[in-house]
Order: sequence, then C-alpha cells, then structure tokens
Amino acid sequence: MRYIALPLFLFVLSLPTSLRADAIVDATSKREEISTDFGLADGPAWDGNWALYVPDVKGQKLYRYIPAKKQRQVVLPDAGRISASFYSHGRLFLSDNGERRISFLQDKQKVVIAALDPDAKPPAAPNDLVVDRHRGVYFTLTRQGQVVYIPRDGKPVVALDVETPNGLILSPDGKTLYVASYVPKKIWAYDVDEKGAASNGRIFASMDSGPDKGADGMAVDRGGNVYCAGPAHVWVWSPSGKLLTKIEPPTRPINCAFGDRDMRSLYITCFGGLYRQRMNVYGLPPQPTAHAEDHQGNTSRPVTTLPANVDAHLDVVYAQAGERKLLTDVFVPNDRPGPHPAVVVVHGGGWLNGYKSKFRALAQSLAARGYVTAAIEYRLGYEAKFPAGIQDCNASVRFLRANAKKYNLDADRIGVVGGSAGAHLAGLMAAAPHVEELQGTGGNSGYSSRLQAAVIMAGPMQMATGSVAERSRKPDAKSNSNVWLGKTVDEAPELYKLAAPYHHLSKNTPALLFMTGEFDNPARNEPTRERLKSLGVWTDIKVYKGGKHGCWNQLPWFADMVADMDTFFQQHLK
Repeated sequence: MRYIALPLFLFVLSLPTSLRADAIVDATSKREEISTDFGLADGPAWDGNWALYVPDVKGQKLYRYIPAKKQRQVVLPDAGRISASFYSHGRLFLSDNGERRISFLQDKQKVVIAALDPDAKPPAAPNDLVVDRHRGVYFTLTRQGQVVYIPRDGKPVVALDVETPNGLILSPDGKTLYVASYVPKKIWAYDVDEKGAASNGRIFASMDSGPDKGADGMAVDRGGNVYCAGPAHVWVWSPSGKLLTKIEPPTRPINCAFGDRDMRSLYITCFGGLYRQRMNVYGLPPQPTAHAEDHQGNTSRPVTTLPANVDAHLDVVYAQAGERKLLTDVFVPNDRPGPHPAVVVVHGGGWLNGYKSKFRALAQSLAARGYVTAAIEYRLGYEAKFPAGIQDCNASVRFLRANAKKYNLDADRIGVVGGSAGAHLAGLMAAAPHVEELQGTGGNSGYSSRLQAAVIMAGPMQMATGSVAERSRKPDAKSNSNVWLGKTVDEAPELYKLAAPYHHLSKNTPALLFMTGEFDNPARNEPTRERLKSLGVWTDIKVYKGGKHGCWNQLPWFADMVADMDTFFQQHLK
C-alpha cells in the first residue's frame, strides 16, 4: 500500500447443501415497490434495528425508510450528492460524492473523515464505500482507477489500482475484498489483512450481459454469496465464483443491501426507485460498536465497548458446511494466566432470526470475568433445516477444544449459555452430545462436543409436547418450528423428539441453570427440572423481578444475570 497524495482532514453464497441455487430468492414473496419518488436512489444501508437509509444522489437528499410503518422520512434535506452509505459501528458512513469527502452522520450533521483534493484532475470524487470490522473505510475513486483505504484514526492510502472501480464489499470473515470494475463488468477479489492491505488480485466473476456497461453496487450475505448490480440484473455468485441466480428488477439496478429485522430482505435501488425482494438467505447486520465514542442513543441495552482486559478475535471460521463458513467471535481474558474455562454463547431469534453479535455484550462481560467466550452464528431455518443449526453449535465446542492452546482455554471446562431459541439449542447441546445425527461434519471430528455446564435462558426443552407442539398444530399460526424443522409435529413426531432436549436427558447431563424474567413464564421448563432432579443432575432456576422475555440483554437485569452466570460457572466449571 502507498499513501495517497491527497490532503486529508481527520476528525476524531456459497449455499449450504440444503439450499439450491435457484432457491435463494423467496419464491412465495413478490417483489415490492417501496417508492419511485427519487431523483436517483443510490447505495442503501440498514441500521441494524428499524430503518433503511437511502441517499438520493440527484435529488440531493438523504432518506430513511421505516418498514414497520411503511414510512419514508427525509433525514437531510440538503444532503448534497451522496452516492452511497454504509452503517457500521453505530454510525452511518457516507460517500459524499458532491463534496469530495468521506463522512459519517452525527446528530444530522456530516462529520468529515477524509477530504479529497478539490483541484485534482480528473476530479477525485468518492463513489462507493464499505467499512471493515476495525472501522477502517475502503472507497472507490472511479475516474482515478483506485480503491483507497482509511484506517481508523489513520492516514488514507491507495490500497488498489483497478480499472473503473465502482461498488465494493467485504466477505463475511473480512478476509476478501470484492471490487466491481464498471466498464469491463468484471468482479475482482483481493485478500486483505488486519491492517487493510490488499493483495493477490484475481478475477472473481464476469457479467456476460451484452454491450451495456455497468458493474455497480455490491452486497454479500452470510453464506459469502456476492451480489452485484449490473445493466439489467442483480447477479449472485457463490464464494467460489459460480453464478447462482440473477434477480431482475423492473428498471436498471444501481445498488443493493440487505435489511429488515430478520435481514432477509434485499433492497435494490434502481433508476426507477427503491424495491424490496424477500430472500431465503440472510444478510450481515452492522458491526456493533467497539469503542466508547461510537455509542449513541439507546441506554436500555448494555454497551458493546471491548473491555480493556479482553482481546477480541472477530469473525473466526469455526466450521464449514460445503462452501458455507460458520463464524464466531472469540473473546479471551488478557489479565490472568489461564488456561481459562470457556463458554459458548448462543443467540436467540426463534430459530429463524438473530446473529452472533446480538449477544456480544454478554460474551464480552463473561470474558472480562475470566472466561474464554465464543459468540457463534449458526444456520437459521430459511437457510438450512434442522439439524443443521444444532450441528453448527456442536461443531463450535469441538473447535474450542481443538484450539485450546491458541485461545488459552481449558478443554475440560467448557459450558454454554443461550437465550430463547439459543437456550433450546444450548439445552440440546448439553443433553445430546452422544446423538450422532446432531453432530454433523463441520470439522474437528476427533474432539468431543460434551459440555460441563449449561445456562438456559427462557427456551423450550420440550418440542413434541408443550407450547411448541401446540403452536405447530394451529393451522393459521406461523409456527417457527414448522419452518425450522420443515414439518409439523403431527407430520414428524420423531423429528420433534430428536430436537427436544427433554427426550435426551440422562444422568450424564451436565448441571443446568435456568434463568427467566418474572413475566416470562418461569414454569416453562418445570418438567425438565423435575426430570433432572430424578436423575440426580444438579439444576436450579433464577427468576428476575420485573423481567420480560429478552431481559438478559437489557438493563438493569443484564448485570445481575451475568453475575449469577459467573457464580454458576465457577461452581460447575471447576
């Protein structure tokens, strides 16, 4: 990499084997027109919560679309020519094409990160941008044929020389940068290191779509499948460069991004406006904030600032299913010798939603208390049916054991904590390490997935009976279990039993601590606790006053629940 000679002003798919290439798009859902009232809608960005930002490069406005209300709002009426946006680390980053600078939005004000030379010939105007997990920014200078990288709190450097670079995106593990070459309609792939340096450039894919120019904006899903807007379609390739499908919007596409609370909607900006296509794959949510100065707004949630006594290893590949890489965030204490006990952290979301970063605050807080923690992603129900998700979870335990020395952990002291659907999976991990069908082939087969302790936060332990089975039988209900398992309980009672921790309990089951809010049905797992007691297995329940479902991720309950987990794990991960 070399420093860019421009003035700067610094302010502080591959598909899983269970999903066919032609099934990436949700065929049960028609493409939806969101709005055609734009001068020219360009690079959109989802804020990870409730809104999609859409710059209107010709109308010189910045809009926010709220799907729950089907409402479009003007955020900046005089935004200028913003050509792209990207939400990460609690901030909306902007490619300010008209002002020739990279900025982020704060309190409806654009804060400049880098200003480019206004007298450069040809004009140095940023086109598209992407932000990495370190809060470094890559952006394209199409006329200069350059991709520029701005390290967090560093100077901008020319990372790459590329013919007419336009859209760009990073792979889910952050190790590959994809760049769309506009005129020849080729997609380049580059290896990137932890400092943002790019190397080993190679042609990843090409658009064979006639004489029209136009490899434009890009996106990526959790499976690593790469999306690029072309002259007539959004093209989708697997991580190996195999063309999976082409999505044809009503007018020429410009850019695209995943959004909505479940991250299953592909938003496409076109010459005709903004459109939404529901998908059977999941996009990547924004990277959480890691630095105190990035936290803005919501005070009901625990912060995700990295504790000083914890080292973070983000987006580590812990297993693989075909081309699909499964990622985990590993947090390691750095203020004590170890080896440390370890805890796998399993997010919730009804088996159909959620992501590993949802429980980042919990994983970091436990790490600060002396545990190596691994907050994992796993394949959700629209991407892959049961038992894929539980196989991923079990693979994460084997990964930790195989890498015990690397992460300074004790392979004989590994526990798990999960919330909601993640609690169900945690219970199944604890109860059924001996069930071969639930182990999968994700890697490290020579190691055991057996656990020594488990914390179950408000998740079902029974599947063939109880509330899950009742919802499965309701003809008009949208049962998550029916999607996740692919059948109703009456169609496949043995499958539901296989998925039920209750049916696998034995005297070898490790200690299980149940946690729940006062208003989150504390009696939910009473049959499981009674059975554990009859087997001589340690169990208990802690009920938190005033707590509702999800209170483990909210203040003021969060601190007390982490403290109680610590006490439990100290006792049972000896």
